[in-house]
Amino acid sequence: MLKDNLYSETLYGTYGQHFTVDQVLFEAGTEHQHLVIFENREFGRMMALDGVIQTTERDEFIYHEMLTHVPLFSHGNARRVLIIGGGDGGMLREVLKHKTVEHVTMVEIDGAVVEMCEKWLPNHSAGAYQDPRLNLVITDGVKFVNDAQACADGSFDVIISDCTDPIGPGEVLFSSEFYAGCKRLLSENGIFVAQNGVCFMQLGEVETTTARLGHYMADTWFYSAAVPTYVGGIMTFAWGAKNPASRNIALDVLTERFRSAGIATCYYTPTIHQAAFALPRYVEEAITKVNG
Repeated sequence: MLKDNLYSETLYGTYGQHFTVDQVLFEAGTEHQHLVIFENREFGRMMALDGVIQTTERDEFIYHEMLTHVPLFSHGNARRVLIIGGGDGGMLREVLKHKTVEHVTMVEIDGAVVEMCEKWLPNHSAGAYQDPRLNLVITDGVKFVNDAQACADGSFDVIISDCTDPIGPGEVLFSSEFYAGCKRLLSENGIFVAQNGVCFMQLGEVETTTARLGHYMADTWFYSAAVPTYVGGIMTFAWGAKNPASRNIALDVLTERFRSAGIATCYYTPTIHQAAFALPRYVEEAITKVNG
């Protein structure tokens, strides 16, 4: 991974990317995974887990805005939000920009990720960890969503799974057990979204998520965004909603919700929100293959 001032990503065995390393800021094996944070003159500070780039200072806004604002503006009045993963703090930062949000529970399996990202990637969280609306829980996400004593049924309006790829600690966050727990925790009009990989390289993840998540949600689909760091094409985000109408909010309604929220964005717009649900034919065919 780190050799001769280069960081080489290991997500794919036959294809990849590398970054020059100007300075290693932190590197260690945590209780759960290998964590490294380094500087690159093109992308700024970068964080990787187990050989896979997770986030960079330069383009994190695309990923975090799309995985946050699409479900929250689709819902329109989300008051309680659950974030699974997201230890770098970027998702939390964007969620807390919504004035309707009264409480956020964030469940991260690796406390070292939170600690080191708050220290070395402070612009990601931008003080969000000090917000009184936050309840930070360091535990396994699957265990949390299936623990009836931790949260009652219908506790959250939006659930965001800011997970790593389905390898290592992130693998269980693509399981039927996890989706079942999320369904239990969603309110009547609740929405679930999750990172679902670069579809051109990881089309099998689209098929697996369709089969598993579709068993629990009234509406299952995907939306996309182009994030330069995630090499191989557009990234897909899984979408699951209890109310199928949530995916088809009129543009004028989205525009008014966005205007009223007063949130400044660098990528998200109501128009991009709507367009993001239009998928390439090969992704649609993968979904149809599963659904029949």
